[in-house]
Amino acid sequence: MLFHTQLFILVFLPVVLGFYYLSRRHHTLQQWLLVAASLIFYGYWDVRLIPLLIGSVIVNWLVAQQYVQSKHKWLIYLGVLANLALLGIFKYANFFAETFAALHGSQHQYWDIVLPLGISFFTFQQLSYLVDLNRGNAPLYSLRKYALYVTFFPQLIAGPIVRHNEILPQFKESIGPEVMVKRISQGLILFMLGVIKKVVVGDTLAGIVDPLYATVQSLSCIEAWIAAFGFSLQIYFDFSGYSDMAIGLGLMFGVILPENFAAPYRATSIVEFWRRWHMTLSRFLKDYLYIPLGGNRFGATHQVGALLVTMLLGGLWHGANWTFVIWGLIHGSALATNHMWQKTGIKLPSVLAWSLTFVVVVLAFALFRAPDVATAALLYAKMFSLPIAGEAGLTLKSLWILPVAFLIVLFGMTTQTYVFEKFKPARIGAVALGLTGVWLVLKLGGDFGHEFIYFQF
Repeated sequence: MLFHTQLFILVFLPVVLGFYYLSRRHHTLQQWLLVAASLIFYGYWDVRLIPLLIGSVIVNWLVAQQYVQSKHKWLIYLGVLANLALLGIFKYANFFAETFAALHGSQHQYWDIVLPLGISFFTFQQLSYLVDLNRGNAPLYSLRKYALYVTFFPQLIAGPIVRHNEILPQFKESIGPEVMVKRISQGLILFMLGVIKKVVVGDTLAGIVDPLYATVQSLSCIEAWIAAFGFSLQIYFDFSGYSDMAIGLGLMFGVILPENFAAPYRATSIVEFWRRWHMTLSRFLKDYLYIPLGGNRFGATHQVGALLVTMLLGGLWHGANWTFVIWGLIHGSALATNHMWQKTGIKLPSVLAWSLTFVVVVLAFALFRAPDVATAALLYAKMFSLPIAGEAGLTLKSLWILPVAFLIVLFGMTTQTYVFEKFKPARIGAVALGLTGVWLVLKLGGDFGHEFIYFQF
C-alpha cells in the first residue's frame, strides 16, 4: 500500500489511528493492533510475503531468547548468517549466478524469485538488534514489542532504519493530551509536505527524466546532463518526501522517528554529504561495518580499505546490479580522497568545494539510475561529446521544475525545520493546508502516483 494513495489516506490511516487511540488505555491491545495493521499494510502488496516477514521476526526473536538464556555467541553468529542468507537468496541469487555464469562463458537462466518489499530494511534492523544484543547494548523484548519494532508500518518498507532503543521505549510513554494533539498536528503537516515533495515535485521530475533514460542512445550533450541533473533532484524529492511521510506518520502515533535528511545538496564535501543524505543508512554502515572493519584506527591505508569495502557493500545493499556496486565504489573512493585531503589541512573555497561535491554526486547518480553499466557508459559519453542540441523535444516550458527544485534544495527551509521549529498554529494556515490536502487527495486519484524509488531496494 502506498502512502500517497486515496486508499491509504482516506481509509487505512483513519481506521488504524481511530482504533489506536480508542485502545490507548490498554497498551498490550494497542501494540498488537499496530502489529496487525502493519501486516495488513505489508500484505496488501502481495499476501504471499506475510509468512516471510512473520517467520523472519519469530526466528530472530527466538535466537535472541536462546542467546540470553545460554550466552552462546554462536547463536548470534547463526542469526546474523541466517539474515544474510535471506538477503542472499531473495535479492542476490540471480545476480551472483549470472556473474558466475558469465565468468565461465555460459548464460544463466533466471530463477523465478519474488523480491519481498522492504527486505533490506527489516533485515538490517534485525541485524542491528542481534549485534547490539551481543554487545550488551540491547534488552530482551517480548514477542509483541519485538514484532512492533520490526513491522511498525511507517518505517517498514523504506526506512528510516530505526534502532530498537529509539522506538520501543516511546510506546511505553504516557503522552498527555496536549503533547498528543501537538504531535498529531505536526505529523499531519509533515505527512502532507512529504506528499507534495513526492508527487508534485518528484513525479514531475520523473516525467522529464524517465523518457530521457529510455532514449539514451539519441540524447545530445545537454539532454544527457538534464537527465543526470534531473534524476539527482528526482531522487532527492522522492526519498526525502517518503521520509517526511514516514516521520509524519510516526508522529501521528506519538512516536518520533529519526531524521533521515538534512539538506544534503548543500554539503561542501562528500563526508558532509553522507552525514546529511539517508542519515540512518549512513549511521548503520558506520556503526556495523566501517568501525568493526577498523575504521581509522590502523592508519591511512587501512582506513581507505575500510571505506571502500563499506561503500561497496552499501552500494550492493541498494540492489543486485553492477551499477550499484560501482556507485558504491565511487562514493568510497570519494570519501577516501576527502579524508586524505583533510589531513593536508588545505581548505578549498566554499563555492569550489560545493561545486566539486555536487558534480560528483550528480555523476554518480547517473550511474545509479541507469539500468545497466552499458547504458551508464553511453550516457557519460553523451554528456562529454557533441552535438550540444538534440531531438528529445524538451522545451524551456517543460523544464520549469528543474530550476525551481534546485533553488528549493539549495536555499529552501527544510520541511522538518519548518514543522518542528517554525510552525505555529493559525486559522489561515489551517484553512490553506486543509484546502491543499483536499486538492492533493483528489489529484492522487488521477495522474499522480509513481512508486517510490527506494521500494526496489
